Amino acid sequence: MMSDFALKSSNSPRVNRRGKLGGSIALVGALILGSVAAVPAQAQNTKIGFVNTERILRESGPAKTAQSKIEAEFKKRDDELQRLNSSLRSQAEKFDKDAPVLSESDRVKRQRELSNLDTDLQRKRREFQEDFNRRRNEEFSSIVTKANEAIKRIAEQENYDLIIQDAVTVNPRIDITDKVIQSLGK
Repeated sequence: MMSDFALKSSNSPRVNRRGKLGGSIALVGALILGSVAAVPAQAQNTKIGFVNTERILRESGPAKTAQSKIEAEFKKRDDELQRLNSSLRSQAEKFDKDAPVLSESDRVKRQRELSNLDTDLQRKRREFQEDFNRRRNEEFSSIVTKANEAIKRIAEQENYDLIIQDAVTVNPRIDITDKVIQSLGK
């Protein structure tokens, strides 16, 4: 014999709601499954491209021209730094050779001179590097702007939905870097 609780719960409208709820859940599940199955079909129509910015800044015509121009601008200062470095090195070698026979005051004086020369050389190197980097950034910022314009132009002409710059791994099939480099060369 069934308890009063079992009789009440078996005839309750709640059971019928569960049946309706179960049907609703099944319908929602089917809709979700259908929409998930449609995503790969839509993704197949998405055209994706990849651009290697580092390669553009290394291999494109404007980048090579800018690099040569900057190196020519800074060659004189670089040569001067090389000369100062060689001079300091030869003076240090001479000091090492002469140190045993020098008086204490002469040894301290020459050590101080070498230290001052080294400090001066380090300061000049740092200034050179800062100036070089600043100038390089100036030149390459215009190249990046032109490259971005070329990328946008290629994306519009070839109907790309998405262009990715710099990724960990890329299928060469979607790499449009050569097209961008070629476009910058025109």
